[in-house]
Amino acid sequence: MLRTVIFSLLLTAAAPAFAETQVEIPRSPGLPYAAKSLPDRIVLTAGADPSREMAVAFRTDVAQATAEAEIAPAIDGPGLAARAVRVVGVSAPIENENGKALYHQVRFTGLEPGRAYVYRVKGSAGWSEWLQFRTASAEARPFRFLYFGDTQNNILSIASRVIREAFHATASPALVVHAGDLVAQRDNLAHDDEWGEWTQAGGYNYSIVPQLPATGNHEYLDNELPDGTEQYVLGPHWSRQFALPGNGADAAKATTYYVDYQGVRFIILDGTAALNLGALESQTRWLDSTLAASKARWNVVLFHQPIFTCARPNDTAKLKAAWKPVFEARKVDLVLQGHDHCYSRLTAEAGKTASAKARADGKVQGPVYLVSVTGSKMYGLNDRADTQPDRVAEDTELFQTVDVAADRLQFRTFTPTGRLYDGFDLIRHADGNRLVEIPEASGPVRRCAGQVGPDGVPCTADPKD
Repeated sequence: MLRTVIFSLLLTAAAPAFAETQVEIPRSPGLPYAAKSLPDRIVLTAGADPSREMAVAFRTDVAQATAEAEIAPAIDGPGLAARAVRVVGVSAPIENENGKALYHQVRFTGLEPGRAYVYRVKGSAGWSEWLQFRTASAEARPFRFLYFGDTQNNILSIASRVIREAFHATASPALVVHAGDLVAQRDNLAHDDEWGEWTQAGGYNYSIVPQLPATGNHEYLDNELPDGTEQYVLGPHWSRQFALPGNGADAAKATTYYVDYQGVRFIILDGTAALNLGALESQTRWLDSTLAASKARWNVVLFHQPIFTCARPNDTAKLKAAWKPVFEARKVDLVLQGHDHCYSRLTAEAGKTASAKARADGKVQGPVYLVSVTGSKMYGLNDRADTQPDRVAEDTELFQTVDVAADRLQFRTFTPTGRLYDGFDLIRHADGNRLVEIPEASGPVRRCAGQVGPDGVPCTADPKD
């Protein structure tokens, strides 16, 4: 029997007074993103224990005043509604350039591990289609997940190609992780349109495969204070669009959380709150305790601003000082990041020569630091890119697949045309991991040559000061 649980949003009674831009913000062509009488922006997220809990967020027009869903065990025939159970949740209003709408969130609890379920959500004119997902197994089992860097700009026109190719080329991904800056949310496009483009780019895939998003700095808005200074405030869409577990750090409850999936503990941090909103100490304590309590075979940490930058002149010093020692002490396996709009795989701070020697000497591999980008905005590589990371790229859109097994993580980086660009295996031994690079991904490094990009067209990667 499914249990109905109300999922509470931490919303204030009055929205903060966001600073108004003096420049007219462009809109998506055709103005397609007003809420309608059927549900849209349907996004599935995992509970802390996704073998027994999932959640869904969706949007409707204001005529659908309640959050309603139906869920049933999947069967092989068409009679899906026969065993469906009604589940109710919570709703939150939003008003913006596209008018008034309601976001709804419903949490599915009491599920059986390793089982397929179907669900549908209600709008004022009727139900969505039935959407199918599978809960995680209760024990460690092999699975595959996708990793996307920043989408941010030209989400539908350009980034969608990469997202769709990732789903098309990847057999049955169990999860998708996003390293922040899902949208630009500044002055590139009307904010609600950006969220409309983001959900449209992923389409039904986002409603049947659980999404694990991290916040980037562009998920925040600039709130002008009475003294004229500006402060980051989490944009109104985040807590409405994603029904997250709510088990994170006290100082960043809306944006930090962890999920245990079939032998992997995914820990999601908020670099912006740590750097700009006084949440660094709270997140660091929570990170350490969450890793210490982990019984998972593998630990993967996801956040936006990278410890080691591939574009900016300097590393993110505050995060590096606070989090890197925890990653090393607690033996984190992968650190997945975004923000830099370039690609980097770094396995030793001392540089790729030292890293290669350590591998040749059979030494244990510490955390592997990845930075990637999915969208169209590109930054040029910095002056350390030739010597510190093991593999880099600029002016290149990418997606990553990670295959998880008991004793091995297989990490692969692909371009939108399906080219294998980078890859390695992390192999678990009694004393720690060993990293093995795969020769199939050892082709030329993608870099701009002056004004010419790696594809022979003008380079779009701008230097980052």
